[in-house]
Amino acid sequence: MHTLLLGVAAVLLLSVTAWTLDGWRGVLWAGVGGTVSVLFAARLSSGMARRLYGAREMTPAFFPEAHQIVHLLSGRAGLSATPRLYRVQSRLMNAFSAGTRADSVICVTDGLLARMTPREFVGVMAHEIAHVAHEDIHVMAMADVVSRMTGMMSLLGLLLAVVNLPAMIEGGTAVPWGTILLLLIAPSLGTGLQLALSRAREYEADLGAAALTGDPEGLALALLKLERMQGRIWEAALPQGARIPDPSILRSHPGTEERVRRLRALQAAPARWLDVAAMPHVAGRSPVPVVGAPRRRLKGFGVWY
Repeated sequence: MHTLLLGVAAVLLLSVTAWTLDGWRGVLWAGVGGTVSVLFAARLSSGMARRLYGAREMTPAFFPEAHQIVHLLSGRAGLSATPRLYRVQSRLMNAFSAGTRADSVICVTDGLLARMTPREFVGVMAHEIAHVAHEDIHVMAMADVVSRMTGMMSLLGLLLAVVNLPAMIEGGTAVPWGTILLLLIAPSLGTGLQLALSRAREYEADLGAAALTGDPEGLALALLKLERMQGRIWEAALPQGARIPDPSILRSHPGTEERVRRLRALQAAPARWLDVAAMPHVAGRSPVPVVGAPRRRLKGFGVWY
C-alpha cells in the first residue's frame, strides 16, 4: 500500500505538470512516453549495469559456494531462473541486482566478498534476490522515468513562462503565479517521492530476505558492518553542519539503525534451511581466489576505481 500510494502520487504529479503545458493532450503524451521509457529501461537495466561498472561474470568454478547460495535462495523465492552472478573490481563493499524475474543479474564487489562472513553474505544475497522477486527493478525504473519527465516538463514550462511573461504583462493578462509555483516545486516533489519509494522498497526487501533465510540477524549483521566500515566515510570528512541528517528524506536507503531494529523485531525461523556454518571462511580475508588490485580507468562517466 505504501508503494502504491507513493507511485500514484508521483504519476499524479507528472500528470498535473503535463496538463499545465498542453492540457489533456499533454497528459496523454506523457503517459505514452512514460510507458515506453519504463519498458525500455527495464529491458536494458541489467546489461547497462554490467557495462557501467565493468562487471565480469563470476563462474561456478570461481566461487561455487556463492552459486549454491543464490540457486537455493532463488528456488525459495519462486524465481523461474537463477540470477547470474557478476564481480565488480572495487574495494567498496556493495551489491546490487538488475533485470527481471526471468532474466536478472546480481553484481558483488570484491570488497564485499572479502569482508562478509558466510552468514552475512547469505543475508545480502537474499536481500538482492528479494528485490528481483518483488520486481523492484520495474518499480524503480518507473519512478526514475516519472521523476525525470516531471523535471523536464517543469523546466519546459518555466522557459515558456519566462518567454511569454513580458507579453502577459504588456497585454494586461493575469500572470499564472500558481502554475509557475507548481512548476518550480514539482521537480523537488518528484525527487522526494522517488526517494521515499526507494526507502519503502528497501524495507520490503529486508523483510523478503528474512523470509527467505529465516535468519534476519544475518542481514542485520551485514548492514551494521557496512555502516561501520564505509557508511559514514564521506560524511565524516565534512563539517558537522554540512552532514546529511539521519534520518533524512534526502536518502535513497532507510537509516541503518531502523533497518536493524525492524529485522531484529522479526522472529527467526526455528531452523535455518540453508546451513552456512560449515562453509570455510577466514575472517577478514576473501573466500574467493585473489582478484588483484582494483582497476583504474577513465571511460564514459569518469574514473571509477
